[in-house]
Amino acid sequence: MNGAELIVKGLKAEEVDTIFGYPGGAVIPIFDVLYEDPELQVILTRHEQGAIHAADGYARSTGKVGVAIVTSGPGATNATTGLATANFDSVPLVVISGQVPRNMIGYDAFQEADTAGITRSITKHNYLVTERTDLGRVVKEAFHIAGTGKPGPIMIDVPKDIFTAEDGDDYPESVHIRGYHPSKHGQAEQIQEAAELISQAKRPLFYIGGGMHISGAADVFNRIVDKTGIPTVSSLMGLGILDHARTDFLGMIGMHGTFAANMAVTESDLLCAIGVRFDDRATGDTSKFAPNAQVVHIDIDPSTMDRNIHAHVPIVGDARSVLEKLEPLLTKASLGPWLQQVTGWKKERPLVPPQSNSYLSPGDIIAELNEVFPDAIISTEVGQNQMWASHYYHFKQPRTWLTSGGLGTMGYGFPAAIGAQIGNPDKRVIDIAGDGSIQMNIQELATAVLSKAPVIVVILNNGYLGMVRQWQQMFQDSRYSSTCLKKKGECPEDCTEPGDGCPEYTPDFVRLAESFGAVGIRISKPEQIRPALEQAKGITDKPTFIECIVEPEANVYPMVPPGAGINEMVFED
Repeated sequence: MNGAELIVKGLKAEEVDTIFGYPGGAVIPIFDVLYEDPELQVILTRHEQGAIHAADGYARSTGKVGVAIVTSGPGATNATTGLATANFDSVPLVVISGQVPRNMIGYDAFQEADTAGITRSITKHNYLVTERTDLGRVVKEAFHIAGTGKPGPIMIDVPKDIFTAEDGDDYPESVHIRGYHPSKHGQAEQIQEAAELISQAKRPLFYIGGGMHISGAADVFNRIVDKTGIPTVSSLMGLGILDHARTDFLGMIGMHGTFAANMAVTESDLLCAIGVRFDDRATGDTSKFAPNAQVVHIDIDPSTMDRNIHAHVPIVGDARSVLEKLEPLLTKASLGPWLQQVTGWKKERPLVPPQSNSYLSPGDIIAELNEVFPDAIISTEVGQNQMWASHYYHFKQPRTWLTSGGLGTMGYGFPAAIGAQIGNPDKRVIDIAGDGSIQMNIQELATAVLSKAPVIVVILNNGYLGMVRQWQQMFQDSRYSSTCLKKKGECPEDCTEPGDGCPEYTPDFVRLAESFGAVGIRISKPEQIRPALEQAKGITDKPTFIECIVEPEANVYPMVPPGAGINEMVFED
């Protein structure tokens, strides 16, 4: 059995059913083995970045390890953005890259790159396989490391001659890695201490993050919230753990968090943070973050403890495992005044979608999405579209929210949606996009069309790189430098709004979609929103682009200015 055959045997042993990738000279041997294997579905993307994002969306939405194969040199370097995205958001991937033959490594061979060196800082772990006898062990270890502890992407760089080298056909049944034993259960004494602090608090608050999805903790957490009556806020990555319709869910915290969520964190006396890393977009000025609260921090990654926010009770363990131990120790809390306060904040400053007399409102579009697709998997690009989706789509279930939270990768949403659609053929997947970010990986339209993936892409077209333009408006005196997507060479530098000389569409997304064999729809009036969504709902064998013409200078509010505390929010009024 040659190396390529052993890898394919290992993939099937790990219950892989779908591979995303792009072939090249160094990986011809493994694609040749896959050619005649009916058990593995191979999705040919149109770019290696698209392949990694598609595997990422597949993994986030299914809970499985995503798999991709790319070639050496530019194939591997094109994959790095996807790897960094997955690494930041703790997504389990195994990515196999080809490498030049061993005797050519270091001699500047055609399509050679130091893949292991390049990806070391953006993967959970990586390998350069130098001996054929190590190959089975490496693949087994890669899947184990990717999916255990704090998940993440693993890169396996395989020289071409190892793919073709003959050796034994044994694939390991178990794995043991000295020094790698992630803590899962948490210490009983700390869990008991956390329960006592929660029971004594007058203004307790749960703060949940992406680790809740990863650990599958939604059901046990919902029971705890029902049992205790304690309100909850979420990070961007934690959306979907609680039904957004719950009165005790206050929304997302941080730079674009809700007024109620940010104020609750600021005024709480006990913050129980679960599966979060306290990133800067969530905390704002850390000296002003939860200044009155004792902090209980539950996370499987010990390096997150005290890194950004001091934890009075650090509990290192899997969120589900720890919560299952915490649940019987908790009782119904007496929180009348606190609940009245947080309810008052929700009423005082509700989220208000931007409105315009001449353009569609992003909030109205997403409100209609809630009605037509109440149980969809939602992916986003990055920018204003991402924030509007997080504000106005009513998430109800875990693993239905796919977004690049840590790296903020424009171009993530569309290929991720394709991967999620392939992994969840019985669900509808919708990418809420901006007109700038959708162009980053728009070549994947071919992938979606040929895979018959009925992904719906709702493009909120404002003619700008909207989030950067918003910052320029607010903090750079409306100096819109390189953010207008219709700007031509002859345009004046001080232009701040569309004029008669602007091209009508750049590009024409309807004609672009149709050129790939997809469906293109353009809407500009409120009464067109529902019919367009219903039309897209009825299309089940190809993707649909719905281009929505929205207010060019619509902004996302609330917003916390850079360097401020999260209670120092700016509102449109």
